[in-house]
Amino acid sequence: MSKTIKGILIAGLMGLSVSVSALTLKADAPQTYVVKKGDTLWGISERFTSDPWQWPEIWYQNDQIKNPHLIYPGDEIGLVEINGETRLTVTRRGDASRTYKMSPGTVKMQPTARVEPIESAIPAIPQDAIQGFLKHHRVVELEDLDKAPRVLAGADGRLIMGAGGKVYARGDFGDEVANAYGIYRKGQVYVDPETEEVLGLEATEIGVGSVAGKEGNIATLLLERTAQQVSIGDVLLPTDDRELISNYYPRAPKGKLTGEILAVDGGVSQVGQFDVVVLNRGERDGLEPGSVLLIMKKGEIVYDRIKDEQVRLPSERAGSLMVFLTYEKMSYALIMRANRPLRIGDEVVNPNN
Repeated sequence: MSKTIKGILIAGLMGLSVSVSALTLKADAPQTYVVKKGDTLWGISERFTSDPWQWPEIWYQNDQIKNPHLIYPGDEIGLVEINGETRLTVTRRGDASRTYKMSPGTVKMQPTARVEPIESAIPAIPQDAIQGFLKHHRVVELEDLDKAPRVLAGADGRLIMGAGGKVYARGDFGDEVANAYGIYRKGQVYVDPETEEVLGLEATEIGVGSVAGKEGNIATLLLERTAQQVSIGDVLLPTDDRELISNYYPRAPKGKLTGEILAVDGGVSQVGQFDVVVLNRGERDGLEPGSVLLIMKKGEIVYDRIKDEQVRLPSERAGSLMVFLTYEKMSYALIMRANRPLRIGDEVVNPNN
């Protein structure tokens, strides 16, 4: 998986008016913490509570502070009493000239402007674990892939082509030909293991080509870059301008939800921390970027000698994940914690179930 950081997922810490009576802070939770470069919102939240999805319940948005929903390296955050409730907020921005006096029920600050690019705000989860995946994977409908233009031939009769080469593609390009196309290869078709419903088809980007000309239904493309050798039959799709800056924060989904890990990026069966996994639940099930789910390890099947029958033992909590990309019927998530070996087929549940 690519480690190149070409975007940033900004942690949007939107303050919510939610009761925190059920919130349990860690016994060793610090009174204050200075944010460091390389921190993530997930990691900071775990310093104060074992349940990062409770972040919206503990975070207090101080409206007197410029961009209170963004946290930067050098900022000091700490526990404060707000109207009798323990909350967490920015108590001091990184510049020493900006200080904030916090006391029960009041929030004061010295008026001043912060000049800081939004891109330097800390992300919700490790950027390098997902940036390559976001850029090179997409889910499409099977019929859309079947109707897309395909690589017809390579220059000089070549069967495989790389960056710097030229290819010809044939198909319906529509009324307007794009300046560039992503070149994709059909990947795995994801099917719900219970209902057998087709959830989506994963297409993997293997290169990008710029359009040098078009005659009839045949276009000439110059291969700008390739991750793999382009072959005859590969599919052209308009370049995906998906926004890589996403304002989200750890939170539990709304409503009861259970699902399953369908696959792990890389085609292996074992799953570990910071692996990208595919879930058989998506937007229609209430998932959105930032949704946190618990991973439940299926209990073993044992033999009950008294009843003379096979019995499955109860599932046990084995880790947690955060969803970072959703589609209607499925989604992608990053494994944040793995307390024991995980596998495809393990159950995921709403932590508030």
